[in-house]
Amino acid sequence: MEAILSTAYFGNIQYFSKYILYKNIIIDIHETYPRQTYRNRCEILTANGKLSLSIPIVKPGKSLTKNVKIDNTYAWQKQHYRAILSAYKNSPFFDFFIDEFSFVFDRQYNYLIDLNSGILEKCLKILEIKSNWSYSDDFIKNHENNFREKINPKIKELNDPEFLPKNYMQVFGDRFDFFPNLSILDLIFNEGKNSIVILKKSIIKKDVL
Repeated sequence: MEAILSTAYFGNIQYFSKYILYKNIIIDIHETYPRQTYRNRCEILTANGKLSLSIPIVKPGKSLTKNVKIDNTYAWQKQHYRAILSAYKNSPFFDFFIDEFSFVFDRQYNYLIDLNSGILEKCLKILEIKSNWSYSDDFIKNHENNFREKINPKIKELNDPEFLPKNYMQVFGDRFDFFPNLSILDLIFNEGKNSIVILKKSIIKKDVL
């Protein structure tokens, strides 16, 4: 089976579940870039609750996603690293995995998809997910399994018949009820190599595993 996804900055748990569920993933980079999506943002859990981290981009206008540039005049890498450090420094697997993502904060990228593809490959490796993914050659207008807009921060109530997030221990679990479907960083720093187990348990179509 095949599915269409957008690019994502530290995509959420729902996003990564698709790399298990579908044998082939096509990331559409020929779409007109939409604002306020997970393409350039992720959500983590801090001492004050959920926090959205957003990569500043050069005003895209009607640019295609593949042409969207990061606005590196802002010190966003330093800000994101500090936020992630503050949120997860006491998590069980932070020290074990944080250096795996040093390239995100130490190296300057011009194009959003280049940064996101590096993050995707690193996360798939950590999660031990063998995925056959590729970029689109053109805009994909219609597709049976199109998740470009279904995985979206604007959607308040999850409506995905293939996905039901499973609880796991979170850093601030003594302060808050469980926050589902955060960035994959939340899962990796809290569960380590057990993350793949949580991901599989969150997939409803068990017969494809």
